[in-house]
Amino acid sequence: MKKFLGILTAALLLFSCSGKEDRSNTLKVYNWSNYIGEGVIDDFKDWYKEKTGEEIEVIYQTFDINETMLSKIEKGHEDWDVVCPSDYIIERMMNNGMLLPLDFASLPDSLNYIRNNQSPYIHGMFSKINPTTNANRYSVAYMWGTTGILYNTKYVTAREAGTWDVIRNPKFAGKIFMKDAPRDVYGPVLIYLKQKELQSGETTLDELMSSSSDENVAAVEAYMNEVKELVAGWEADFGKEQMTQERGVVSLNWSGDAVWAIEEAAEVGVELKYIVPEEGSNVWFDGWVIPKYAQNVKAATWFINFMCRPDIAIRNMEETGYVSANGDISVLESQIDEDAEPIDVSYFFPGATAVRVDPALYPEKAMIERCALMHDWGDDTDKLISMWSRVKGESADYMTVVVIIAVIAVAVIAGIVAKSKNRHKKSRKR
Repeated sequence: MKKFLGILTAALLLFSCSGKEDRSNTLKVYNWSNYIGEGVIDDFKDWYKEKTGEEIEVIYQTFDINETMLSKIEKGHEDWDVVCPSDYIIERMMNNGMLLPLDFASLPDSLNYIRNNQSPYIHGMFSKINPTTNANRYSVAYMWGTTGILYNTKYVTAREAGTWDVIRNPKFAGKIFMKDAPRDVYGPVLIYLKQKELQSGETTLDELMSSSSDENVAAVEAYMNEVKELVAGWEADFGKEQMTQERGVVSLNWSGDAVWAIEEAAEVGVELKYIVPEEGSNVWFDGWVIPKYAQNVKAATWFINFMCRPDIAIRNMEETGYVSANGDISVLESQIDEDAEPIDVSYFFPGATAVRVDPALYPEKAMIERCALMHDWGDDTDKLISMWSRVKGESADYMTVVVIIAVIAVAVIAGIVAKSKNRHKKSRKR
């Protein structure tokens, strides 16, 4: 017995000295809620065994807010092997030395889905995340989309919805829902306010999206102080349900949520449409990265690569409602809609100058050229948060509480039905 205890003690000491367990057969993945196709994890495990000859177990957990994920890694040093942050968090993690460079040279050429299927648009946008360090070395895009206006065609015309000033239109007072996401509101509003400077060449979209000047923050705040009197609710996820139930007629929304709402509304005879206003907007991306505390870099690399396989990309896209960053022609073919008007998406799929796809998923080339990536504000982040807190104030609290209570009541009554319709319902509070 003493001999056994001695061996056990020695083993425990060895483990504590090493500080790490053997995770060569375990992969830890941290992803957004409802952001992967059903059965994809099991398929990866089978594929990994087939290609490497090694068994792999996957610990898969989810988060709903970028900052929650970041805090666990940055402060808690949690050893996730793969995580899926949004663009500005990728930028922050990269700037703070929290990411490992990706090495896909270790993959067989025939299995390198990343190199073979990456859209040139995605590659170009990721190269803009950091002006000195190419983010493509540290991240691989997963899904992407735009910020725009979801509107009810019964009450709002396409012309009214086609400008960001629709959120300041008194005609829709009390029927406007705004994302409680300062980054996603700041960018489009600033683009709207700076149209004269953009058209004259005095500034560029990229310069605007990198700006946190006191002047620009004050301009957005002044504009939003006019908007807030018309707002029915500030929301992260419930606005799309309000639109399907005609409690709202205008909603600043993310493209993926908008697609979900359009489909749900159609089932109850409500016609919703999504548009990126003519002034332009911001585009957002979520991407796979390997954090610095990862313990199974090999399996993480293979997992990211597997998620870039075209058939897997299509499954994930159809499950989540968001648009895959995969540029393979089969992904485009899976989205062909014969009822749609032909549009130019050659920026994403080279040669695709007139294809019938939903512009809510793939904006036309002329529109995407008026969209830009918003950057991390770094030390100025508190300035943005403070501005947003002043804008929201207490004026909208009562209505927002009323709306939330109504949503909860509906959810309690129809909870089972809601679970059965969970596809596309990924909350992207940024």
